[in-house]
Amino acid sequence: MKKHLILATAAFALVACSEPQAPQEVAPENVQETVEETTTHTAAETAVAEPVEIHIVAPAGRYQLDQSHASLHFSVKHLGVSNYVMRFTDFDVTVDLDPDDLSASSVSATIDPASIRTDFSGDYQGTHPDSGFATWDEDLAKSGNFLNAGEHTSITFTSTRVEQAQDGTLHVTGDLELLGQTKPITLEVAVVGSEQAHPFSGVGLIGFSATGTFNRSDFGMTHLVNPPLVSDTVTLQFEGEFLQEQDDDES
Repeated sequence: MKKHLILATAAFALVACSEPQAPQEVAPENVQETVEETTTHTAAETAVAEPVEIHIVAPAGRYQLDQSHASLHFSVKHLGVSNYVMRFTDFDVTVDLDPDDLSASSVSATIDPASIRTDFSGDYQGTHPDSGFATWDEDLAKSGNFLNAGEHTSITFTSTRVEQAQDGTLHVTGDLELLGQTKPITLEVAVVGSEQAHPFSGVGLIGFSATGTFNRSDFGMTHLVNPPLVSDTVTLQFEGEFLQEQDDDES
């Protein structure tokens, strides 16, 4: 009798465990917490999606490059192991600035290709007896393999569109003219800072940093690309301050 009672009890427990459980009810306060959490999460995502504001206090107008506070470097990958950096020493940039509508702003730049500098310290004539040029800089500037400055006396960039990116930078698209070819490129531009009035001259002041890449073969410069002794991709870096132009009656 005792054995039958034990078996019956075990069978009852097994049946009870196998019965489907009714879904738990969520307390009203828990529902409210879930809704608030979801709302907060959505609001945070929306806040992240908002573009970073570009704050400019410099007044609207035309700005000229301050040649004493500017640099223009560009680099190519050399032998696949290093970035070989060069610079131009003669260039000018003009910015038409509309701080209230940056898409209405524009930029133009002119570079003298003969002003290329590399600081090459080796015996160029000794290592390049068939070059016909006295220095590596002269070869880069004047050779038909490179900038051909005798025939193409300037490199120019003229913007066609200015757009603000989500991260607070500007994407400046424009036409790059190099070696007689004109191709579109896009620069990523950051506003480094701005002032309503320069501490010494009193005119509007703004500073930009710009980077960009392009393929030199697009402009017909294919020397040393194949085999890849020097990369096709050229990376440029510009840093500079700009001073607001003043009319003669305002200066």
